[in-house]
Amino acid sequence: MSYEIDLSGRVAFVTGASSGLGAQFARTLAAAGAGVVLAARRVERLKTLRAEIESQGGDAHVVALDVTDPDSIRAAVAHAETEMGAIDILVNNSGVGATHKLTDVTPEDFDFVMNTNMRGAFFVAQEVAKRMIARSKGLAPGTFTGGRVVNIASMAGLKVLPKIGVYAMSKAAVVHMTKAMALEWGRYGINVNAVCPGYIDTEINHHHWQTEAGQKLMEMLPRKRVGQPADLDALLVMLCSNQSHFVNGAVIAADDGFGV
Repeated sequence: MSYEIDLSGRVAFVTGASSGLGAQFARTLAAAGAGVVLAARRVERLKTLRAEIESQGGDAHVVALDVTDPDSIRAAVAHAETEMGAIDILVNNSGVGATHKLTDVTPEDFDFVMNTNMRGAFFVAQEVAKRMIARSKGLAPGTFTGGRVVNIASMAGLKVLPKIGVYAMSKAAVVHMTKAMALEWGRYGINVNAVCPGYIDTEINHHHWQTEAGQKLMEMLPRKRVGQPADLDALLVMLCSNQSHFVNGAVIAADDGFGV
């Protein structure tokens, strides 16, 4: 006897899908049976990922998306629904990092982080939620089965660390954004939750873990290790499933105990 979560028939929209966690999230949801819309600015990388997913028997579609541009958001979501059908799942993953002492942060630095991590995440979720709400009210075509929004925050949104203050502020905003959305949209069958990953080894930071500074940081972690993107697979699939209907407004740390 085994337990299986099947996302067949669901459509998932994954932002920031061109690399790192976003690409892994897309692979995972496709493997669980969902049709996946791959959204990011780097379209050629998305096409490579689409080919990979399709070679494994999955269903994927590519859309160009710049989350800092409201027109791009509207166009990408509309195109996705035209090609794949109504969006049931949003994985709101697009994000950027920055390392500065607070006294060195310029207005340009501040806006770069906030416009992507907070403002962009908000307006992507808003655009998708408007369509989910319209379907729940019977005002738009499509069979409404309950929406799932998973905002990717960070353990830095729960625990401030040196030199990433603005990044931590942006992810703390995502945490409260998640709770606000859960409160307002739950009545329409939309569950909104946040995942706060800890240190994960991705292509962006892989080299860092080989350096002296990276090794020193790793020694500070409870189990002296960093995670792998696949370590978030089970949590993501659960939050995107019908079985998570009683989980709404949760902020879940997946950081190997770093925030304890």
